[in-house]
Amino acid sequence: MAGLHARDLFRVPGLLSLCRAPLAAAFPFVFRDAARAIALMFGAGLSDVLDGWAARNLRQETPTGAVLDGAMDKLFALTVLVTLVVGRLLSPFEATVLSLREVIEVMILAAALVLRPRSAELLRSSSTLGKVTTVLQFATLILVLLGRGPRLFGVYATGACGALTAVAYGRREFQGDPPRGAR
Repeated sequence: MAGLHARDLFRVPGLLSLCRAPLAAAFPFVFRDAARAIALMFGAGLSDVLDGWAARNLRQETPTGAVLDGAMDKLFALTVLVTLVVGRLLSPFEATVLSLREVIEVMILAAALVLRPRSAELLRSSSTLGKVTTVLQFATLILVLLGRGPRLFGVYATGACGALTAVAYGRREFQGDPPRGAR
């Protein structure tokens, strides 16, 4: 992908994105302690908010930062979901529904890279619906960790919102709408 530079990993937004990797690595060791697991999730969420804020306010929006941000989001989410499935707090079906956005996005990105290798912009955009999906996903995972609340409602609401988000991203990718929020 054109415009990717290793030096961008070491800018403030890149370093904030990279903070999610050690948080993901720690999650499997603390997931049985709901308070620590939730604290790690909030740390990951905070780094996600701060990397975007820093990129915009420091004028350090780059294609590398955008790809790194998306990759770290997916790494953290995948680690949490796999840990909760292996730890038997989530069924494989529930984890799949919770990650519908990511699954569909990866399929769309793969198709875009095959069909238009130089123009795939999927990982470089965000939307209000995407942010709502992320909030629902986190809220549902907190309910799972606490063992309380309307868990199935959260799973299905997140899956539905995630599917809609991914379809909107795919529509934007293949209809050529300009990416919003490029970092």
